[in-house]
Amino acid sequence: MSFDVAAVRAHFPALQAGAAHFDGPGGSQVPDVVAAAVAATLTAPLANRGSVTRAERTADAIVLAARAAVADLVAGDPGGVVFGRSATSLTYELSRVLSAGWGPGDEVVVTRLDHDANVRPWVQAATARGATVRWADFDPATGELPPEAVGALLGDRTRLVAVTGASNLIGTRPDLPAITALAHDAGALTWVDGVHLTAHASVDVAASGADFYACSPYKFLGPHCGCLVAAPALLAGLHPDKLLPSTDAVPERFELGTLPYELLAGTTAAIDFLASLGGGADRRTRLTTAMAALEEHEDRLRVRIEDGVRDLPGVTLWSRAKRRTPTLLLTFAGRDAADAYRFLAGRGVNAPAGSFYALEASRRLGLGDTGGLRVGLAPYTDDADVDRLLAGLAEFTAG
Repeated sequence: MSFDVAAVRAHFPALQAGAAHFDGPGGSQVPDVVAAAVAATLTAPLANRGSVTRAERTADAIVLAARAAVADLVAGDPGGVVFGRSATSLTYELSRVLSAGWGPGDEVVVTRLDHDANVRPWVQAATARGATVRWADFDPATGELPPEAVGALLGDRTRLVAVTGASNLIGTRPDLPAITALAHDAGALTWVDGVHLTAHASVDVAASGADFYACSPYKFLGPHCGCLVAAPALLAGLHPDKLLPSTDAVPERFELGTLPYELLAGTTAAIDFLASLGGGADRRTRLTTAMAALEEHEDRLRVRIEDGVRDLPGVTLWSRAKRRTPTLLLTFAGRDAADAYRFLAGRGVNAPAGSFYALEASRRLGLGDTGGLRVGLAPYTDDADVDRLLAGLAEFTAG
């Protein structure tokens, strides 16, 4: 099906300010329906979840609707959807739970392609338990993380493999089914950071092989919170520290304190908005078709940008993997990427510079902690935005 970007853009009030936004990987702009859902929740009768008063029932319905929406987005089980302040906080919280039984001789595998949120929690948890950290490397020349790079590190004491669904720095999409199959063959659990991937592709958690899948609604047009998706039976075997009177039910036992109901309502609205861009008899089908159309739209614009920067003097494009999200990292010979960031911002083009918490990846590329200029596409990006970006980059490199 076709992707009507003009119709999509009409729902984003922030675009009226005039900037061309290529900063989506750090957090997308929000459609009007999401803002309306947040506001409606905050002004409705609301209380802690329950079944007696209208306010209690409102809160309960919001939570259940959000679990169902996230489950449809990633083909998960609503009973295994956990909400938290962010994907980072959820990873930290579960790293403490999962590592409780680790000890000397046990191993955890992390990759140098990942955002630090899927590296440091596991490194620190392993260190605290005396376990060993094994590092899977990616090829800086191609940006690829081959499954065998992970497989070579696995053994009978591997407890967990943490891997990204897509690099937030250079866009690389590793072969998740192959990597997770190797991990499972070794008897290890798998944790997939899907924060960047979920915004750009249709996700099926079971097909990916992820035992735990983390994502963040604010990367796919929603509000600032985090989600973790796992099989309810797997979560039932884990026992986090919690307050004595709080429920021990799954998934609630992992949600510390009262949930932000307004943000969950906004999450549901964001997923429903994405689904409205597709077709089909049910929300999961509409999401699948919508994400396929979105991926085609974003890939076309990505190719336009790649073609446009290829001949610019002194520009290096670091996003080279065969399968990648529409996320480009650029550096400029003899010039600081931060200068390009400021130059473009002065022309109404928002494309930030940095390593974006993908510290290990930036260092492996030889870019140190500085990184480069990151250009990320979103559902509301159109050809006029790309024209402005390319014109700005041409002007910057000619200066």
